Amino acid sequence: MSDNLQNRGPQDRSRINVNEEWEVAYWTKELGLSKAELEAAVKAAGPSVSAVRQHLGK
Repeated sequence: MSDNLQNRGPQDRSRINVNEEWEVAYWTKELGLSKAELEAAVKAAGPSVSAVRQHLGK
């Protein structure tokens, strides 16, 4: 099954994939971060959205 490129939100909203540009765009807007800040948070806390939010204090 191929990806639906019309859907620009993350497929799994519980994890952050920093290797997909549209997911990076979604999560930087959602969390109010720059790309570098998002990547650093994912590196520190892992790809779980809840872990990243906890790490950021959000």
